[in-house]
Amino acid sequence: MTAIRVVAFGGGHGLSASLRALRNSARGLDLNITAIVTVGDDGGSSGRLRAERDALLPPGDLRQALAALAADNPAHRLTASLMQHRFASMTVPAQVTVPGRGPRVERRADRSQDGLAGHAVGNLLLLGLIEMLGDPVAALDHAATMVGARGRVLPMALHAVGIEADMVAPDGSRVTVSGQHSVAVADGRVASLRLVPENPPACPEAIAAVRDADWLIFGPGSWYTSVLPHLLVPELAAAIVASGARRLVTLNLSPDRETAGLSTADHLAALHWYLPDLRVDTVLADAKWVGEPEPVRAAAQALGAELVLVPVAVADGSPRHDPESLGAALVPVLGATR
Repeated sequence: MTAIRVVAFGGGHGLSASLRALRNSARGLDLNITAIVTVGDDGGSSGRLRAERDALLPPGDLRQALAALAADNPAHRLTASLMQHRFASMTVPAQVTVPGRGPRVERRADRSQDGLAGHAVGNLLLLGLIEMLGDPVAALDHAATMVGARGRVLPMALHAVGIEADMVAPDGSRVTVSGQHSVAVADGRVASLRLVPENPPACPEAIAAVRDADWLIFGPGSWYTSVLPHLLVPELAAAIVASGARRLVTLNLSPDRETAGLSTADHLAALHWYLPDLRVDTVLADAKWVGEPEPVRAAAQALGAELVLVPVAVADGSPRHDPESLGAALVPVLGATR
């Protein structure tokens, strides 16, 4: 019996949660997992590498996906932890004056003199591999062997993209916000979203994975900056629509800053807005967090989907997906292809 070929779209922590859940699902199902990762990150370490090194791809979200798929043995988990390790700011001596005691020397963090501060080891590793090999897919495949990845990690496009949004500010005015990080933290409501450039070259291996998939999974994650960007790459969007795979949407547990004011049903409507021909088979949500289910069920049905309500949040009451619970919920859904 051949493995179930699953392609998961996203970026950052949301995609990591999905990939960890899929690895847990693989205990009960034979899964062939591919992560297709957004390449718009311009904040933190990835943003610095884009600006300082003109990095072909921002490595942060790609690194997180690799770590999420790492094999469960000490050597590979240690390598994954190393890739996730972030350099702290070095400390330098500084003379301070203490009232009543006079001057004394303390050590204080000084990021301005430390080029490594804030960078994740895996970001530098991926950047080095891409520069050495001249091929981002080959670099990612090599990094995957280093962590014994239980799947493949691919970029959605072959070079970094910008994310730009027209937003309605709290005072009702319209403003254009540029950059993934800026869109994610801006006050207001996203009216429209686009990539810069608008037609980036899709990763051919990603297109092939979508074409051959049995399931395509969208979410959870930051809707405007991690999930929807995949639908804005023309070649990738066309492949998603043409694929014979079933499609599943995992809904977020609560709004984040970029989707403040957006209802759960609105999240599904946004998928249709940016890719009108998208059809979905299953929408997965947590009954505790979804609110009134009927509007969500109606929005799912508008996409052709069945709404499945299952407990997938962590037990501490915070709005985070539990990989074990989400993985268990995915088994009967993905296994329905058999």
